[in-house]
Amino acid sequence: MERLIFIVDDEPSILKLLSHWVKNQWGYKVKTFENGFDALDNLDERPDLVLLDIMLPDINGNDVLRRIKQFNNNLPVIMLSAQGSVEVAIESIRLGAYDYFPKPIDNNRLQTAIQNALKNYELHRRVEELENNIKKEYSFDNIISVDDKMQQVFKMVNKVLDNDVTVLIHGESGTGKELIARAIHYNGIRKDNPFVVINCASIPRELLESELFGHEKGSFTGAYQKKIGKFEQANGGTLFLDEIGEMEMSLQAKILRAIQEKTFERVGGNEQMQSDVRIISATNRDLTEAVEAKEFREDLFYRLSSFPINIPPLRDRRSDILILIDHFIDSFNQKHKKQIKGLNKSVRKLLFDYDWPGNVRELENTIERCVIMEDGENITTDVLPPQILTSDRKSFISANVALFSEDAPVIPFEQLKEQAIKHALKITSGNIVDAAKKLKIGRATFYRLMEKYNIESGK
Repeated sequence: MERLIFIVDDEPSILKLLSHWVKNQWGYKVKTFENGFDALDNLDERPDLVLLDIMLPDINGNDVLRRIKQFNNNLPVIMLSAQGSVEVAIESIRLGAYDYFPKPIDNNRLQTAIQNALKNYELHRRVEELENNIKKEYSFDNIISVDDKMQQVFKMVNKVLDNDVTVLIHGESGTGKELIARAIHYNGIRKDNPFVVINCASIPRELLESELFGHEKGSFTGAYQKKIGKFEQANGGTLFLDEIGEMEMSLQAKILRAIQEKTFERVGGNEQMQSDVRIISATNRDLTEAVEAKEFREDLFYRLSSFPINIPPLRDRRSDILILIDHFIDSFNQKHKKQIKGLNKSVRKLLFDYDWPGNVRELENTIERCVIMEDGENITTDVLPPQILTSDRKSFISANVALFSEDAPVIPFEQLKEQAIKHALKITSGNIVDAAKKLKIGRATFYRLMEKYNIESGK
């Protein structure tokens, strides 16, 4: 893309010389002005850089600079002056000029300054475009639902946009907890500040404190330099604590202090760091049960759950399944350059009846797989994953009826829990994290039950 540079100077010889350098030698598009007001009147042409003389016949160059910065604060302006005084240069830089050149101008230095300024401006534009795309992506218009339960969720979310109340989002894995958290941030009063995410379950316990609070150089083996933690990174914005229910008890006390007092210390440090962050946390655990089991601090629970929001699983809002499928088909048609029109009748029924244990995330991944694999106009059963083809909700209901029928013997509760742990480990091939999620209990609880019933992983 050809870059447009405005040159503003009342001396014709300087305009001619600068135009020759900028246009003929350096290859940029040029537009020249002999006074400041003409340049300001043409800012709608969106120049990429302005070369601006300080001494103009109609208006002072620094006043022009002020107005340019009001129009577009990121637009680079390089000031030119025959005065050559330090005071003039300092004033221009203070007002936001990218650089300052005394006359006569060193053309080699000017060329380098223009190149660097344009690169910097392009970076600003890309960051701005990315931020705008993120805000658009996480607007409520992009959270698709017609279900009454989700409409209630949206109403609750709207209540917390204009304040800093601590929010606890509860829902099964894949229901979109982070999506709701991002929507709260990017539509709220902190939308222009950072949104920082940390998954409390995915980071080893010995490293999580450092990730949250940072550490000083030499504070432990391997700490070769100072690290800035998530609380500092999120200063002024929002810190999203995902899977907060998996955090170790010893660290929960430090989190509570950071939230209540808005201060913390880096690992290995003594300096009290200030932290102005909004806390949004999420969990797929029932934290009230975790509190009763002494696996989660009661005071932290009440501090985090000032405003609880519960996201229902997809199986409890089946009216959303088909509209989400249509949305994902359109999205993945564009991504993979396909032209899938929809589903055949049998596929539609299978997808509607399926319970979607992985919720919206599983549905999205399934539709993308189907769009990639399908060669016809409509998605057929040939491209459906096996778990959907073999799913039978009625057999599951029948099994439960048989287990708890009047003629069935009463099975001790402890035996049911032991068998549930063994079965979960079996179907997850010994993956404790997945097994705990399928049973909808915390990982710490799962470990405790394994130890209680003397169960080894994979057995």
